[in-house]
Amino acid sequence: QVQLVESGGGLVQPGGSLRLSCAASGFTFSTYAMSWYRQAPGKERELVAVISSAGTNYAASVKGRFTISRDNAKNTVYLQMNSLKPEDTAEYYCNAKGIKSSYTMQYWGKGTLVTVSS
Repeated sequence: QVQLVESGGGLVQPGGSLRLSCAASGFTFSTYAMSWYRQAPGKERELVAVISSAGTNYAASVKGRFTISRDNAKNTVYLQMNSLKPEDTAEYYCNAKGIKSSYTMQYWGKGTLVTVSS
């Protein structure tokens, strides 16, 4: 059974930092591209950052402030978020995408809420 469980969200003041974690199980984690998406109220879900064998990539709005990393030994992907802004307020979702038996598989976590407010 595939599971992606996010943690680390919460309330933080502008300029503060948070570190999100996503613990994965039920699939071959090291072979999957892992991503963080976010969805703010009334807006579409957007890609924040991705990490794969090809490297890392970030949305322009978070480049230089957020860092995605992974620990394949712990089946966990992280998102370090610094210099947070009110516009970073959103539900953050972990995503896994890879190949299984020639099929593209994609899994989602249930999300963790990040609120940036004074």
